[in-house]
Amino acid sequence: MVYWILKYLIIGPIVKAVFRPWIVGRRNVPAEGAAILASNHLSFSDSIFLPLLLDRRMAFLAKSDYFTGKGIKGWAQRLFFAGTGQIPIDRTGGKASEASLNAGLGVLGNGDLLGIYPEGTRSPDGKLYRGRTGIARMALEARVPVIPVVMVDTGAVMPIGTRLPRIGRVGIIIGEPLDFSRFEGMEGDRFVLRSVVDEIMVELQRIGAQEYEDVYASTVKSRAVAPTS
Repeated sequence: MVYWILKYLIIGPIVKAVFRPWIVGRRNVPAEGAAILASNHLSFSDSIFLPLLLDRRMAFLAKSDYFTGKGIKGWAQRLFFAGTGQIPIDRTGGKASEASLNAGLGVLGNGDLLGIYPEGTRSPDGKLYRGRTGIARMALEARVPVIPVVMVDTGAVMPIGTRLPRIGRVGIIIGEPLDFSRFEGMEGDRFVLRSVVDEIMVELQRIGAQEYEDVYASTVKSRAVAPTS
């Protein structure tokens, strides 16, 4: 109940009035049943706009730090993230990947929508980068379709490093669901997982026409901050 009040009566109307977001392909999201929404990742705000523009409830896995703030600011932040469908997950430590997997499978097991960024992190420069295989493993284990989603101009509204968004219009393009049932039972095969995630990235690139680079975004970020001799 709190989620729906925040989404439809408080946060959603404000966001829609200020940023006037547009959406194409909303019909590609099933009216019921579990599915993964695989999105490119240009901005922190991606996790805000997408849930607010869908008719169904969906969830993203968010850092637990967003839910542990103190005082009025911490309370407001928790309220905001809850209202935009974020689920706290501890991403520190050696079992972080397994914890994220289990949390995601829990969402899908309830028949809900789960948002995932295959690149694993925000693009440092607007390009689309190589996907990580966690999304493939989750899709095959949960036996759910993957729906490609392209966020448009969110990087301009809230670039990396900024704390407050700029006023601007953003968009969302939702592609047709991808069916990977032909790989059922093969989630332990790393070559299959790579094939699945590569197919997802190809579709994202086709829909969004982003420049693609076959390297992990995290690697590009590491190179950018590495000391030079």
